[in-house]
Amino acid sequence: QVKMKRVFDRTKAVDGLRQILWGLFKKIVIADNCATFANMIFDHHQVYNGATLVLGTVFFAFQIYGDFSGYSDIALGTARLLGFDLIRNFAFPYFSRDISEFWRRWHISLSSWFRDYLYLPLGGSKGKTIFKVRNIFIIFLVSGFWHGANWTFIVWGGLNALYYLPLLLFGQTRINTNTVAEGKNMPSLVEASQLLLTFSLTCLAWIFFRSLSLGHAFVYIRDLTAGLFSLQSYTSAIQFIQTKVGFMIPALVAFFIIVEWLGREEQFALAKIGVTWYKPMRWSLYYSLIIILIMYGGSQQPFIYFQF
Repeated sequence: QVKMKRVFDRTKAVDGLRQILWGLFKKIVIADNCATFANMIFDHHQVYNGATLVLGTVFFAFQIYGDFSGYSDIALGTARLLGFDLIRNFAFPYFSRDISEFWRRWHISLSSWFRDYLYLPLGGSKGKTIFKVRNIFIIFLVSGFWHGANWTFIVWGGLNALYYLPLLLFGQTRINTNTVAEGKNMPSLVEASQLLLTFSLTCLAWIFFRSLSLGHAFVYIRDLTAGLFSLQSYTSAIQFIQTKVGFMIPALVAFFIIVEWLGREEQFALAKIGVTWYKPMRWSLYYSLIIILIMYGGSQQPFIYFQF
């Protein structure tokens, strides 16, 4: 593409600017704000319990997704603005119905690299079951090691391999290849349950990814599970939201989830939303996002994946 002559394409440029805008919203509004509260809870986990620790895990889940997919959107949008087409790196992974689907939708560039240069040369999903299991553990453990020489990343990779194992053994790794609730406004009860379970398992693994050590992760999980059935922990979580978080951040995260859900069948969330609206309405949407960026951008946080 670098060697080919490029002619300015207004449609591509506008599409690229929309993706840049949504990427900035993900990074500056969602990720940076969530990072503040995720750091607060993870760094002082000993003073919190149960529901508040769950809240910290969810904040980190949105932080890492908004941070990483946000800068991917900025890069892809900038490339399209300049006339280059790059592969997408995220395909709404938190709307996955199982772990296999999640890993087809998360960090697609790295996942496809591991598939092509490690998993398939090892034999992939062919051959005896023992070799299939071996290949899955190798690819996930190497993925963990790729993130850093810390046991937390190794356990994170191993945990995802364990999640993947039942799907592999029962031949169900590709039962969810379409978009969830395709052509519908809402998922079915079964699909909603699958989304919730997959997101919960992913969040559990994220605890190891975020923790400074295995000891930190295990204590965090211990305190989390010990307080889940305590009414006081839910009261504490509500108090944390009221005193530390406020109303606007949960409202913006809810808005973010809705927009992502509405745009889940496209290349990125804003690809089609508002495109056919009357110009005043369409520009009102874009200017509203810009105003939100200015007013509710969180404190500057480094890109998580720059360390990898």
